Amino acid sequence: MFGYRVPAPDEAMLISGGRRGLGGAPFRVVTGHGKFVLPIFRKTRFLTLSMCESEVTETCVTRQGIALHVRAVIAFKVGNDHESIINAGQRFLSDQDQMSVLTGRIFAGHLRAIIGSMTVEEIVTERQKLAAEVLDTSKTEMAKIGLIVDSLQIQSIDDGDTGYIDAMSAPHKAAIQRQAQIAQAQATQAAAEAEQAAARKQAEYARQTAIVKAEYSAEVNRAEAQAAQAGPLAQAHAQQEVLAAQTELAQRQAKLRQQQLVAEIVKPAEAEAERIRVLAAADAQRMKIQAEAAASYDRVALDRMLIDQLPQIVKEAAGGLAGANVNVLNGADGLGEIAAGLVSQGLTILDSVRQNLNGQDSSDGRRPEQSSGNGLLELHPAKEKKADDGPVNLDQSEPSK
Repeated sequence: MFGYRVPAPDEAMLISGGRRGLGGAPFRVVTGHGKFVLPIFRKTRFLTLSMCESEVTETCVTRQGIALHVRAVIAFKVGNDHESIINAGQRFLSDQDQMSVLTGRIFAGHLRAIIGSMTVEEIVTERQKLAAEVLDTSKTEMAKIGLIVDSLQIQSIDDGDTGYIDAMSAPHKAAIQRQAQIAQAQATQAAAEAEQAAARKQAEYARQTAIVKAEYSAEVNRAEAQAAQAGPLAQAHAQQEVLAAQTELAQRQAKLRQQQLVAEIVKPAEAEAERIRVLAAADAQRMKIQAEAAASYDRVALDRMLIDQLPQIVKEAAGGLAGANVNVLNGADGLGEIAAGLVSQGLTILDSVRQNLNGQDSSDGRRPEQSSGNGLLELHPAKEKKADDGPVNLDQSEPSK
């Protein structure tokens, strides 16, 4: 529309002519909306509000007297408030490129001042501190000209040919190189260990695969061998069973033959031996009985003979007393006692003869010899006492005085 002007979003429209702006400003500031402007009575100009850049390359001397070449970049713009727009418009509206030149010069001075109060080590190690101090010191000046700084970046610091920064960084470089070498060695070792582990795993896998293959092959071979030996094994088992049956049959036949031999030979022989033993025992018993009977008969005959000879023995004994001088003190009783004594002596002699005969039978088994002649045993009477020896007292009682 004719006479209606609208500024861009990053611009501020400055309308001069007519009444003054706020605070006695020589122009009115319009941002963010349009406005009717009379073409003849009003004049419209535009001030950029976009971001601007200024690069600073400055040689600065540190507190140690070492010259450093510092390169910095400043990002700045016109402030959004009316006061900043008015201040920047009054200074840079006709030549807005001067904002970058002036900003660079301002920051170069602040850089020289601040670097002069710091050491190289502080500058190198504390660049952010350097930038913050430069921003703080330049903020007031930049606000006066309507500019605000968004950021300040120290891009490079170089000491030229002095080699101070290199010497300062040498230990760090050595440490870094050492760490890098250690890291490289560790990485190499880790890689070697990983390769060895992978090789071991591959070898283990290959070993397991070979074992499994060998087991499969062994199973196949065993199956084939079993299949190949199935026929011979079956035949061998059959032959073994036949041999076992034959062996059992032979054992049974041998046992039967043994029983037959026992029945045919051993039993008859045992029976014959038993018969012979029984006959021999019977014969021996018969002979023993006959011997005992004969011995008993001989004893009976001997006893009978002794009994038959007893009167003769007594007679012979009495005959020995015929010439003896015997005094009979008790009369008829004394004679009876003498006769009884003779008979008793005859019986005693008979018993002695029997014992002697029994002893001879038991020792040599021979019969006792009989006396020759009339069959009487030879007796040996006691010697006759002489007549001058005095009378024989047959009375056992004490003689009278």
